[in-house]
Amino acid sequence: MKTSRFSLAVLSALLLCQCELPRLPLWASRSEVVRRPLLVMPPFASQSPMYVWHGGGTQGPLSVNIDLSEQKAYLFKNGQNVGWTYVATGRSGFATPTGTFRIMEKIVDKRSNRYGMVFDRHGNVVNSNATAGVSRIPPGGRFVGAQMPYWMRITGYGVGLHAGPIPNPGSPASHGCIRLPRDMAQTIYQHAPVGARVTIMH
Repeated sequence: MKTSRFSLAVLSALLLCQCELPRLPLWASRSEVVRRPLLVMPPFASQSPMYVWHGGGTQGPLSVNIDLSEQKAYLFKNGQNVGWTYVATGRSGFATPTGTFRIMEKIVDKRSNRYGMVFDRHGNVVNSNATAGVSRIPPGGRFVGAQMPYWMRITGYGVGLHAGPIPNPGSPASHGCIRLPRDMAQTIYQHAPVGARVTIMH
């Protein structure tokens, strides 16, 4: 009985020794794809980080890779990963386009001309999720477009990166734009010139 147990233990050890680590999928070998958290944390990061940035001292223009399945953006300078951030892209019915784009326009203080809120004549919000030209505006009321600080346009039909709420990190929430934590929106705005590449993939 003891001999059988010993033989079984030896056989198990041999099998374990022959096991291989799981192979990475082919896409993991691409030079600008990072699927693991970075270890370098900025001094202003929260206990549960929404982003990591350590690219201030790295030269070169910034490029951005956005993974819709992860709801994260990975940031690069000269092919070197310099940070990541959660994003909130288009929810159901408001798909964020995929492909490779270039930043076409940058505006620090921008408001949406399509989505926003409707106020009555007394200044009270009567519709907090209004669409211009669709939502009813009461007599004396007005439509006010949603704030989109650090706007970086990537399409001719109104999709861009900007600061905005990310209510559930890892889940889509926008009307199609790429929302960023405010500090990271400001950082990307500062480091990504007009013409910088933005790649969006599933």
